[in-house]
Amino acid sequence: MGQSDPEEGQLPAPVKPPDGGWGWVVLLGCFVITGFSYAFPKAVSVYFKELMRDFHVGYSDTAWISSIMLAMLYGTGPVSSIMVNQFGCRPVMLIGGLLASSGMILASFTTNIIELYLTAGVLTGLGMALNFQPSLIMLGSYFDKRRPLANGLAAAGSPVFLSALSPLGQVLLEKFGWRGGFLIMGGLLLNCCTCGAVMRPLEMSMKRKMEKVQDQYEAKEMLPIGEKTEEAMTTTNEAKSKKAKKKKPPKGKKLLDFSIFSNRGFVIYAISKFILVLGLFVPPILLVNYAKDIGVPDTEAAFLLSIIGFIDIFARPSCGVVAGLKFIRPHVAYLFSFAMLFNGLTDICSARASNYTALVIFCVFFGISYGMVGALQFEVLMAIVGSQKFSSAIGLVLLIEAVAVLIGPPSAGRLVDALKNYEVIFYLAGSEVVLSSLFLGVVSYCCLNRGKKTPPSAKTSSTGGGSDTEEAESDAQEVEDHAGDNHQQSHSTNNALIVGSDAVNHLREDQSMDAVGRPEGDGEALMPVRCNSNQTVERESF
Repeated sequence: MGQSDPEEGQLPAPVKPPDGGWGWVVLLGCFVITGFSYAFPKAVSVYFKELMRDFHVGYSDTAWISSIMLAMLYGTGPVSSIMVNQFGCRPVMLIGGLLASSGMILASFTTNIIELYLTAGVLTGLGMALNFQPSLIMLGSYFDKRRPLANGLAAAGSPVFLSALSPLGQVLLEKFGWRGGFLIMGGLLLNCCTCGAVMRPLEMSMKRKMEKVQDQYEAKEMLPIGEKTEEAMTTTNEAKSKKAKKKKPPKGKKLLDFSIFSNRGFVIYAISKFILVLGLFVPPILLVNYAKDIGVPDTEAAFLLSIIGFIDIFARPSCGVVAGLKFIRPHVAYLFSFAMLFNGLTDICSARASNYTALVIFCVFFGISYGMVGALQFEVLMAIVGSQKFSSAIGLVLLIEAVAVLIGPPSAGRLVDALKNYEVIFYLAGSEVVLSSLFLGVVSYCCLNRGKKTPPSAKTSSTGGGSDTEEAESDAQEVEDHAGDNHQQSHSTNNALIVGSDAVNHLREDQSMDAVGRPEGDGEALMPVRCNSNQTVERESF
């Protein structure tokens, strides 16, 4: 997906997602990649005390390792988009898996903290970024009707891997030390290459199938006829080749499609996501220290994060199932807005929690709402821009999120140091999440649903629910209808002179249509122009 045709310089025609079959293998690969991408930066924190002792640095210095990983995961989104559009998903993921693994392996031989930043931070973070984004793109190309469920199951990889990698890292640290642990973790990251290898691009080009049907018909009908028919067929072929040259686009294509910013739905989503990320990650980062400050023992305080992770595992697939319901899916953006509102109100209501029971209740509701947000965020983006432009859209959104990640949690930490009060931080974080929810819901309703009257044909392509499948099915129907028309026309052709005159008249009609800028004739391949990825109808509403 995203790989250009060497002969035509354009993307292949969109394909009807199978919604199963090999797609389940792709889903498993995406589950593993999502788990490594989100859980690995947090799991390496178990090695921080040993790194502080060996390199004689403080906690804030070692914490930069995880921060750099996350910054690379989010900030290199456009780079990943460009590589996917140029080379395709599978090669990029294979390279990413090698980079992620080599970063941790090289980190096991480092002698100072700066080398750790460059290896475990930059190299491993870049490798995970080159795996995470293409895996979501492939998931969107294999699933359409079941896409909400697929996104929910893939997103569940994050809490599952976090609950597994953290204890595993502790065991490796005790038995092999941090250097042996980094070496083994680097070997585990080679599984990203396996996941990349199973990302088989969807073979197909409806354009090729339609051309094949038409060519077979022409060969069948014209070959048994005499010399004049051969002349007519030659003339028709020459006309088709001239048109193909005329329609052939320039070889260079956009590596990063900025035209998605003309889609108002995407702009609204990007702004709301920026506001969301400012406050979304603050409560789980500060939760353990908050619990310790109110007198909760260390072991019980650490268990609070396990509660969030356990609830999150079940919340994400469940939310995916709900989002896939027929009466919910056309309004999935509003479900996403509700999930953010739920999360923000949970932060605000728990700001004054003063005992362990209240914190446990907060963790349950936070795990549910956090899982809903995680399951829906990319589903909503796919619904807005479509699978053809998703590679560019997710890269730009991740870059916007990277800025918010570098602003939100660090600012919250400074406020805690200055105010010595966690209550204010929870109020502030919850207010930011609520603001993002209200912005997405209200602005989407006012600007998209009421501010623009969309024709029925445009509504069909802009609802975000199953549009790719409908386009593919309509294209296939056009092939069948055209083949049927040609078959009926063949019965009305009685001799070679009639066939020859039809071809000549056909050529003249095409030339006259070209002169006034009308669509070209039936002798051309019947692929609709909208199937070009650079000309996909943008989703103007959710």
